[in-house]
Amino acid sequence: MKARVFLKNNHRDFHPWIFRNEIAKFEGEFEDGDVVNVHLSDGKFYGVGYINTKSKITVRLLSLQPLSIEQIIDRRIKEAIERRRNVLISGQAYRLVNGEADGLPGLVVDKYADYLVIQINTLGMERLKDLIVQKLVKYTSPIGVYEKSDAPARAKEGLQEHCGWLLGKGPDIIYFEHNGLLLAADLRGQKTGAFLDHLYNSRICSAFAKDRECADIFCYTGNFALHLLKAGARSVVLVDYSERSLSIAEKLLNLNGFTNYRIVQANAFDWLRENSRSEQFDLVVLDPPSFAKTSASKDSAIRGHKEINLRAMKILRKPGILATASCTQVLSEMEFESLLSDAANDTKVLLNVLYKGGQGFDHPFLLEVSETRYLKFIIAEVRRRY
Repeated sequence: MKARVFLKNNHRDFHPWIFRNEIAKFEGEFEDGDVVNVHLSDGKFYGVGYINTKSKITVRLLSLQPLSIEQIIDRRIKEAIERRRNVLISGQAYRLVNGEADGLPGLVVDKYADYLVIQINTLGMERLKDLIVQKLVKYTSPIGVYEKSDAPARAKEGLQEHCGWLLGKGPDIIYFEHNGLLLAADLRGQKTGAFLDHLYNSRICSAFAKDRECADIFCYTGNFALHLLKAGARSVVLVDYSERSLSIAEKLLNLNGFTNYRIVQANAFDWLRENSRSEQFDLVVLDPPSFAKTSASKDSAIRGHKEINLRAMKILRKPGILATASCTQVLSEMEFESLLSDAANDTKVLLNVLYKGGQGFDHPFLLEVSETRYLKFIIAEVRRRY
């Protein structure tokens, strides 16, 4: 019989996270990571979730129905697939499960061609790993399932990093087709191997590329650069610090038949600073990694974003196109736009926003959970003031 968690109140607006200060008492024996029943203060059933008393988020809800854990996991994965069927299911690469937005907090599942890559960030999901893989196989029949659980969030849950094949075997680099291009997921690289949340943004950005000299900064394996070149860019400079990522990007550029590119291995901040004295490009893409994981680093993240955007504005011919992103969760959309405005004021230019987006269709977010809406993306014309 499941242990029971009783909340302090008889009413609670829905949110999948239950914090320790919301809990009145525990009943029954349990271990951290176990599935528990949650009740309101009057004893009425509220939901099913998993517990970790060492985390500030003590319970993460999985269902508001009194279902078994097998029923819940089966239903959530089936629903996630159906949620994407109309717009994405025919593609070779997309996010299949996106944590809280798909009712499975702590779990990410990405599909690359015939392989699945899963990332588990919580103790409760770690305990359910075998069941999750079983249900994924039931509904998707992959050749292999790889676990890439190396996010810093695992340490907060008392978990060590774990990467390796859970089912079958496959290559370190998985190739897949998207938008008529051959792209790649590097299982030794960032996130689950590729930045699937930007695939739609890169296609939108490519609409501004024809006959332009472009720079793809923090390029990773070259998703934006490849889309820009396919759309007719005159040339693209790819800048990244990782030698491995750049080698994969160069291979993809060659496999896709492009020759009008230049690769630069450098710290992006240094490269932008060194090149900010001259206007060299018609279009610049900025897709930096997260500059802050917690609110304590928020101020430094704002400074970092402002610095790179200010430098990018300086190396743009006027008018030029700036495509800029932030995946820093603690930075709101309003704050991102504010720092862009500050950078434009300091550079004495105007930003004319042409497109504003975020994560793609396969990365849904819950309005009740602001953390699930993490990606900000803006395409703006940068021009001189009147």
